[in-house]
Amino acid sequence: MSSLKANLRRTVSGVLLLDKAVGISSNGALQQVRRLYNANKAGHTGVLDPLASGLLPICFGEATKFAQYLLDADKAYIATLKLGEATDTADAEGKIIKHCDYLPSYEQFQSSCEAFIGDIKQIPPMYSAIKYQGRSLYDYARSGIEIERKVRDVHIHNIQIVSFSLPEVVLKVECSKGTYIRTLAEDIANHSNTCAHLIGLRRTNTAGFDIKDAYRFDDLAKISINDMDKLLLPPDVLVSHLPEIHLNSSQIECLQRGQVVDLLDNCDIIENPRVYSEEGRFIGLGKLDGNRLRALRLMAYGSR
Repeated sequence: MSSLKANLRRTVSGVLLLDKAVGISSNGALQQVRRLYNANKAGHTGVLDPLASGLLPICFGEATKFAQYLLDADKAYIATLKLGEATDTADAEGKIIKHCDYLPSYEQFQSSCEAFIGDIKQIPPMYSAIKYQGRSLYDYARSGIEIERKVRDVHIHNIQIVSFSLPEVVLKVECSKGTYIRTLAEDIANHSNTCAHLIGLRRTNTAGFDIKDAYRFDDLAKISINDMDKLLLPPDVLVSHLPEIHLNSSQIECLQRGQVVDLLDNCDIIENPRVYSEEGRFIGLGKLDGNRLRALRLMAYGSR
């Protein structure tokens, strides 16, 4: 019965900007939306913790080929910290393990925030989805096992204090991929001679996509599948930051056959480009070697 049900799924391609709710995992949200669209292929573009809400682009069909470009993108968050208390998970789901009587002034806390702008190093938290010997770190943490984690380099573009009403502080954080906001919150608090944990986290931006353009699952469930399809962005929005090149039909055929295309008139392009037909149809991505172009990832013929 399950295989029959899978065969009835639709072939649909595009990107949905989902506003993920609190209390559901990224994969859980993905599966909900996939069932709603009855799509035969879907994936998301970066994990959001169950306790976090906000922007989670969902890729369907051919768009999944280009999802990696959003995984690598910068992100923005609204983070709510509670100062004076630390938890074992660094968020509201954990148990309190430390109390700090001292609470910093606005000026001191702002100075601490500024200290973390730029290139910084982070140690990922034990309560994270990072894999070690096939198991997530949070599985070890729940068993009381501490695993040594590698330090990672991340970049914090900006930290802005949105509100400061002790013991709660709201921050807007713009950062590179791989940044743990829970860890950042703890580090800023420690720099301010106190402790803290996250009590709220909302992703507001990724790769230029904004939360104001996202849709909640409950709202999607109220409309027809045709109207849902109209909300999908085309797959090439995932690679809109790359240079664009238009090829004629014979050049496109060469790419699709795995052959090389010489770009004598386009040698000023230095990055792997988006490839379009002369009519503006998205063909896929090319891999550039000097002025020679090969196929990197191509749309399947006849896809949406």
